[in-house]
Amino acid sequence: MADVDSSKLEMPDFVDPGGYGEVSGEITIPGTVGKAQADEYNTLDEPVRETIMRDLRAVGTKFYHVLYPKEKKALLKEWDLWGPLILCTFLAMMVQGSEDADSGDGGPEFAQVFVIVWVGAAVVTMNTKLLGGTISFFQSVCVLGYCLLPCCGSLILCRLILIATQNKLLFILRFIVTVIGFVWATFAAMVFLGDSQPSSRKALAVYPILLFYFVISWLILSHTNV
Repeated sequence: MADVDSSKLEMPDFVDPGGYGEVSGEITIPGTVGKAQADEYNTLDEPVRETIMRDLRAVGTKFYHVLYPKEKKALLKEWDLWGPLILCTFLAMMVQGSEDADSGDGGPEFAQVFVIVWVGAAVVTMNTKLLGGTISFFQSVCVLGYCLLPCCGSLILCRLILIATQNKLLFILRFIVTVIGFVWATFAAMVFLGDSQPSSRKALAVYPILLFYFVISWLILSHTNV
């Protein structure tokens, strides 16, 4: 057998025994294009200030969507509980009993308002899930919590109205402001949660939401004392 000149043998640059082609490259996160977008998700080396500002911007964006409820999936894409926690804490602080609470005429305590909001949101969410809702538990709680924003806005206006000497006309004005906040909150919640319910059961899902925001609005109207 003739000797084979090994110097004439050329080794291929790439050996592909499986026939899959070139597989080298950079690993990217699903849903992103290239390295630039993937770097946005790498927050391990991110300063704390940037993390806080990014979260605040996300909360502010959700507040905007509640005030202008046009995009139905805005609160469901990336849910969080920071906004609901802020609104619930503000509501409990403003509605809690006044200095004459020992006499029996004051409003509810801070913890009572806190429990009413979170337990109420959990009960409404459980009802949504039992009726065949397609969103997760925390997505529903997120929506219900963020939609407290109109109620908190009506609470601030009621506080401002209470600065003046009270009469029947000002009470009617407080009532109208509270009703607007109630209707706005309920409408926003239904915009975000409406499509998650079967069409034949939407009425059963609306009633607990109405009752939830009605209780909150009643607390605002009856216990905004200065």
